Amino acid sequence: MNTLARLADLIDGTNEWIGRAVSWVTTGLVAVVFIDVVMRYLFNTSFVFTQELEWHLFGFIFLFGAGYTLKHDGHVRVDIIYQRLSTRARAWINLLGCIIFLFPGCLLIIITSIPFVEASFAVFEDSPDPGGIPARFILKACIPAGFVLFLMQGISMFIRSLLTLVGKDSKQEAVL
Repeated sequence: MNTLARLADLIDGTNEWIGRAVSWVTTGLVAVVFIDVVMRYLFNTSFVFTQELEWHLFGFIFLFGAGYTLKHDGHVRVDIIYQRLSTRARAWINLLGCIIFLFPGCLLIIITSIPFVEASFAVFEDSPDPGGIPARFILKACIPAGFVLFLMQGISMFIRSLLTLVGKDSKQEAVL
């Protein structure tokens, strides 16, 4: 059980570090959007590169921030009943939710996105628009990578829920 707790701590630490790094990318996204708005409304011009950079950064933030958000219980859900339940009941819901929804969903996206990413890498896919961002294949590689991080955080949640159910995890109280 101690090994499982250490694994959960390692996963939590990894997603914490990645989440904090990704938070700085949001500052870059705000700057890019600001520049795009200024160019569009003050100078009546816009660049494909800037517009693509906005959604590339957003996609990166969304994909690499999902595990961090799960770690901090920031995903949207209906908490009317969940918050009123005991710690053990919440652990059961999290454990079953991981098994039924999170693990299969993440694995489905990871497995089905790999050929998509491989095809993109095979041709070194760029933007189809003139003046667009080159190396679109790098952004597409973020899809399975982001879902691996999300899956890892789900594994940590599963471990912590399991340890709570067997009475071995003191950290679960803070998470639930």
